[in-house]
Amino acid sequence: MRHEGYLPGSSGYRRIVWSLFAAGLATFTLLYSTQALLPDLRRDFDVSTGASTLSVSLAMFGIGAGLLIAGPLSDVVGRTRLIHLSLGASVVIGFASALAPTWEALLALRFADGFALAGLPAVATAYLREELHPSSQGRAAGLYVGGTAFGGMSGRLVSGFGAELGGGWRWGIAATVLVGLACAVLVRLALPASRGFEPAPGNPRALAAMTRRALSDPALLALYAIGGCSLGAMVALFNTIGFRLADPPFALGIGAASLVFLVYPLGTVSSTWFGDLADRHGRRTVIPIGAAVAIVGALLTLPDVLSLVVAGMGLLVIGFFAVHGVASGWVPLRAHLGGTSAGQAASLYLFTYYLGSAVFGTASGAAWTRAGWAGSVALSVALLVLDMALAALLRRTPSLAPGLR
Repeated sequence: MRHEGYLPGSSGYRRIVWSLFAAGLATFTLLYSTQALLPDLRRDFDVSTGASTLSVSLAMFGIGAGLLIAGPLSDVVGRTRLIHLSLGASVVIGFASALAPTWEALLALRFADGFALAGLPAVATAYLREELHPSSQGRAAGLYVGGTAFGGMSGRLVSGFGAELGGGWRWGIAATVLVGLACAVLVRLALPASRGFEPAPGNPRALAAMTRRALSDPALLALYAIGGCSLGAMVALFNTIGFRLADPPFALGIGAASLVFLVYPLGTVSSTWFGDLADRHGRRTVIPIGAAVAIVGALLTLPDVLSLVVAGMGLLVIGFFAVHGVASGWVPLRAHLGGTSAGQAASLYLFTYYLGSAVFGTASGAAWTRAGWAGSVALSVALLVLDMALAALLRRTPSLAPGLR
């Protein structure tokens, strides 16, 4: 008998939601563990501002490369097995990163850690679609993305204060790895085994056919691009906010500057709330609203007023997680209705998502060097405007199911 999916209020539903919240927390704590440490890395390794951002960008390239393998692999070996393997391997590599003897070794380990972390984001939304009742998937996807938002804050905040208290960036990375280890143990104990998963054919010809189908739908292509532009827009500002707050007129230390990442829990609320709005009013309506909120936030950070900078970063986070939470949940649903592998489509969405982060995160270093904070804001706003243009195209794309907007 086919598994109809766990309903809200059931034990299975609660275990899935909180396990994936913890897994998202671990993944993004580890992924962004060096972002708050960029000024320390620049000083200790004597590298430029642009070069220091590679410790973030290479992890993004790693996770993007891993997604190309993890998505199709999960269609063959299963979702839960890949989630456990991903979390365990990333914790081991994270500890090695804290001990890296040279800049080149640290960069290699950051790429490897990103590659290992690909297992969770490659399968999370597909797992939710398979295991939960359709009536609850929008909210559950929002809660999962909320876990990633909390992890993004944790990675930056824990590493910043770990470095300040321990006396260096190695202690900052080690502190984030301990968070990842605790979450990995919780997920191992609580996450239910797949009941709705059906293995796909494992031969290369079948995998190539699935990839072609996932690249043939214009709506999916637009959603992939929205993911890359939206994360690129946010990372462009978060990569350089530490340098701005360390310079006059703010002149904050690394621990105090990392407090700006306390705006990240707003993403947890935003992704859940906008997920509910998408279930009621349609995904095509919600995405451009989220992009507009993020644009207002980016522009609000331009004055040299600390309260406005913090408020603007908060609005940027709210808008970003509205866009990403809705788009990432839409991809596997659209793929499934169109006869495309949900896992493959989700992995392609996340490949462009992290590719956008890697490319535009690196570009933000060049924008900062050339034009300071105004250059970083200009890059971010341009990407969000492109998101709105893509959302306008989606409004003209026909739905694949009655009532799905």
